Amino acid sequence: MSPSVYLLVLTYNGREMVLACLESVMQSSYDNLHVVVIDNGGSDGTPEAVREAWGDRAEVLRIEHNVKFSRANNEGIRLALKCGADYVMLLNDDTVMAPETVSELVKAAESDPAIGFVGPKIYYWKPDDQIWFAGGLIFPARGTAAHIGIRERDHGQYDEPRDVDYITGCAMMGRCAMIERIGLLDPAYKAYYEDSDWCTRAARAGWRRVYVPSGRVWHKISASTGGQLTAYKVYHKLRSGFIFFRRYSRWYHLFTIPLFQIFDVVRVLLLVARGRVANTWNEKTASGADHE
Repeated sequence: MSPSVYLLVLTYNGREMVLACLESVMQSSYDNLHVVVIDNGGSDGTPEAVREAWGDRAEVLRIEHNVKFSRANNEGIRLALKCGADYVMLLNDDTVMAPETVSELVKAAESDPAIGFVGPKIYYWKPDDQIWFAGGLIFPARGTAAHIGIRERDHGQYDEPRDVDYITGCAMMGRCAMIERIGLLDPAYKAYYEDSDWCTRAARAGWRRVYVPSGRVWHKISASTGGQLTAYKVYHKLRSGFIFFRRYSRWYHLFTIPLFQIFDVVRVLLLVARGRVANTWNEKTASGADHE
């Protein structure tokens, strides 16, 4: 039998998005897939809608209160571990995936027992050939992390698998044997950098993180703006970045990180001046159900 995969879709008042996501998930070619929808304290009837649409093909895990991205996904990960899953996959509710994606990720992971995390090529929703993620890099001296290939049109330039620093939590698959050793997502991160932290812990324990371009996912954000940049996102990216780089940077990076952080603050202020930062505290993002 194929390895068991538990696919977790976290959502918060995102009924229509999660139903569209599940439409693609249910077309997966993988034959040993268990789908779990985690309702993170929502009030829009998502659990009932999922049960009506998919019956017992999708399990619903209901959390009474919004506990943010890490804590909510950890509930699903614990369930997967308890049920003896071989792999667990996190998937944003605002995505759709190609039918072969899970199969390709499992095939890549099974090729080497040292591979702990794998992740697909992720495109913007529109244009659907514009790359959002082709692997992640961490720059300790700068105090930043970045997506490879972001906003580039796909001409096959990232069609080879490669080892990377991190896999985005938007769509990432982890080996359960590894998770049992390195632990779950760290809830100290309210939003952002929880995936980088998880992958860094994996790297320090000797596990590989591999980008798998034959798996494909589309993320429903706008390539022209990179998604709605809200006050919430700016604050939590800075907060979580501080936690992450305080943990993992070397002492001499204390002299270089502030320079890059000043540059980043100036960049954000320019975006505010140009009207690119929304003057809202976006509740959808605040749920931690979205991972941009």
